[in-house]
Amino acid sequence: MLNITYSNTNDEVLREMGSRLRQYRLQQNLPIADVARQAGLSAPTVINMENGRNPRLDSVVRMMRVLGRLEALDAFLPAPLISPIQMARLKGRTRQRARRPRRGA
Repeated sequence: MLNITYSNTNDEVLREMGSRLRQYRLQQNLPIADVARQAGLSAPTVINMENGRNPRLDSVVRMMRVLGRLEALDAFLPAPLISPIQMARLKGRTRQRARRPRRGA
């Protein structure tokens, strides 16, 4: 199993994600056809995902739901934390857009 780091290429990360999805499926002794049917995907789509062939995010979410690993997405992309200083600057509002930093400031 490969540790995913910034030094990995996007293709390496996708292949590792697919490999991990395959391992979870095999640990649960689920055939590809069953996962595909339960997730509402085609068997070739599941095969492509497991081979790291650039899956759609929707397909990954569907497969993770079937494998009982949906909560792992929360670890994958946790809710951003707002520092107390930022909160005070925004006066309780939520930031709606980003802007370029001022020059010379």
